[in-house]
Amino acid sequence: MRRLIVYIIEIIICFLIQSAMFHYIALADIMPNLLLILVVATGHMRGRTPGMMLGLASGLLVDLMYASYIIGLYALLHLIIGYLAGMTHRFYSKDDYTLPIGIIAVCDFLYGFFYYVFEFLLRGRLDLLFYLRRIILPEVIYTVAVSVLLYKLLHTINSRLERSQDEEV
Repeated sequence: MRRLIVYIIEIIICFLIQSAMFHYIALADIMPNLLLILVVATGHMRGRTPGMMLGLASGLLVDLMYASYIIGLYALLHLIIGYLAGMTHRFYSKDDYTLPIGIIAVCDFLYGFFYYVFEFLLRGRLDLLFYLRRIILPEVIYTVAVSVLLYKLLHTINSRLERSQDEEV
């Protein structure tokens, strides 16, 4: 129960920071994706099911706030990313910070590519290289830069939750 409350608080805080504060530090209209960092970190540290559930919840929140005509696209993308990140749980090490940052980079790239496919390619806009150069790669770089700091915090929160859960048992 405590973990669920912490997940809800993490989603709300990341969403508020991403939507309210990061507009002021956007570089070339590109902002880091904090919710994606949260989903990937949770999936990597806890496994597929928590990654998928957190991805679904955070994606639905984004859909409810920003979706124009397709409700569920962000939920689907975050859910898939949470599942893919959860598949890397068996490689999780408490001392390794480079692998999760690499996983965040790959997942952010896949997120941007799948968003392009569902949002633009299906409507006949075929300029993938433009979207790759102007949107996907800068967002990946910016998200990775922010994830270096944020992953350490999320890792600390996860470690404390695991310790408190072990003490209860």
